[in-house]
Amino acid sequence: MRTARVLCLSVLVAACGPTLAPAATVSPGDSPSSVASAPRIEQPPVSPPAPPGTNLPAFACANVSGGQTGVAGAVTARLAEQSGYDRFVLQFDSPVPTYTVKRQTLSGTSGVLVNVQTASGASTFTGPTDLTHGEYLVLKEARQTQDFEGHLSWGLGLGKPACMRVFTLTDPARLVVDFSTT
Repeated sequence: MRTARVLCLSVLVAACGPTLAPAATVSPGDSPSSVASAPRIEQPPVSPPAPPGTNLPAFACANVSGGQTGVAGAVTARLAEQSGYDRFVLQFDSPVPTYTVKRQTLSGTSGVLVNVQTASGASTFTGPTDLTHGEYLVLKEARQTQDFEGHLSWGLGLGKPACMRVFTLTDPARLVVDFSTT
């Protein structure tokens, strides 16, 4: 009997006591952005690189040089397959320094040597230094061959001899080498 009284008293105190419901509730229909306590973190807007436009130089079967006097850090390299050409891009953290792009032949295989003076990627470069795309029509591989004492070189392996066009872009600074696939 005593147990029954204690049990009744406990139920009565619990029913008359303060409510311990949560202060905020989330219904299944609420999205995370509409809940007051949801994090409000958004990625900052990222501007894509400025496109080269339509005023591109013509393809030529000759060596090319150019660039500006100054020191730059190489940031990344990439390959792309476009309609009518394959592209190699070397991106820098400041204006593109002095460069030469020379056609090479090694044991019957075509290639190009991209040599950039007063540039280094030792503390600025991110990404792979050997890019292979055997499925591209012309540009099969790009490999960093030197990064020493301000001389940065990339060897570009071609599946067949091809004319090229070389130019620079800004925002961000890039050296672009296109190989005609036609």
